[in-house]
Amino acid sequence: MDRIKMTVPIVEMDGDEMTRILWQKIKDLLICPYVELNTEYYDLSLFNRNATEDKVTEEAAYATLRHGVAVKCATITPNYQRMQEYPQLTKMWPSPNATIRSIMGGTVFRSPIVIDFIKPVVRNWKKPITIARHAYGDIYKSAEMITDEPGVCSMVFKGESGKEQTITVHKASGPAVWLGQHNYIDSIRDFARSCFQYAVDTKQDLWFSAKDTISKNYDGEFRKVFEAEYENYRSRFEELGITYFYTLIDDAVSRVIRSEGGYIWACKNYDGDVMSDMVSTAFGSLAMMTSVLVNPDGKYEFEAAHGTVTRHYYRYLKGEKTSTNPVATIFAWTGALRKRGELDGNTRLQDFGDSLEKACFNTLGSGIMTNDLVHLAEPGFKARGVDTDEFLSAIAAELDKLME
Repeated sequence: MDRIKMTVPIVEMDGDEMTRILWQKIKDLLICPYVELNTEYYDLSLFNRNATEDKVTEEAAYATLRHGVAVKCATITPNYQRMQEYPQLTKMWPSPNATIRSIMGGTVFRSPIVIDFIKPVVRNWKKPITIARHAYGDIYKSAEMITDEPGVCSMVFKGESGKEQTITVHKASGPAVWLGQHNYIDSIRDFARSCFQYAVDTKQDLWFSAKDTISKNYDGEFRKVFEAEYENYRSRFEELGITYFYTLIDDAVSRVIRSEGGYIWACKNYDGDVMSDMVSTAFGSLAMMTSVLVNPDGKYEFEAAHGTVTRHYYRYLKGEKTSTNPVATIFAWTGALRKRGELDGNTRLQDFGDSLEKACFNTLGSGIMTNDLVHLAEPGFKARGVDTDEFLSAIAAELDKLME
């Protein structure tokens, strides 16, 4: 068949360890035989970030702003252990995802890939629940201290105009711990806009939850910004038949557990951190979780939610076969290709993304899967664990049938 042409490139961000190996296999076996792949390539491996003093990460982020769509492989964020493991590193380089988010802005949306034979722990969940996590501020950018005597803690803001505001936090009668956190109104507004835009793009209801009954100013401002931004999207929501509503975080948790899923749940930074782990675990496997960064202007970066699968990588280096699950990484590619096709009016590219996902579902539905999924399968379902190459070959065979 004639391969599908692409006019505008996708920004391709290569990564590290086992996911880097999967990355090339997915391209060679599942994409390039059918698509004249057009990418602007950036090597975000730890070694190249070190060699370029992390400039390559910034370049990739700005390229995404230019082209509108990116697909990213999992990458290493070095800690002390990694510095010992890779002594050639000159610095403990920051998280590439954090760098990309700081340049692009926007919100991270994480959603499980749902399959019939793996049931969520919450049995009434029938559709994916997408967590939209605000990725700036709150306790992650907080200042904290410990005091060892009675006294008064105050919070002071000195404006550039000379205006000063002071409030008493608390008069302590003994040793105490203190935490001060902040957020930017512009960041909250970008968060809200990204959530509303993603809800429109995916045609899903949007929930937002906070605790403005207790935090009347901090959480109250989040609620006000969301309500103001909703007015810019109200007509599109009504046209699509989708809804937006706000509720308290504790009420939201109760509603989520009772629901059947199928919506976006927007959360502040810490809430989103906790709830995304809860949702991914309850649905089954992090290897079956997609992640997409959407900025307020509708620029998209797709990736798998998991890391670089280090343990499998070292087995691979020894020449051993591994049963590494590539599904989330494949879905990062299908998401990017489908979005590129949607933006460019390229229906063949969109259809290819759908076909590749269907090939994955058909393969899993036939009982062929990686070992991480075998023990999650429902009783009575005949599941057979295979290594990564066998699994990818089975998907390729299914895809070939679909493309014919």
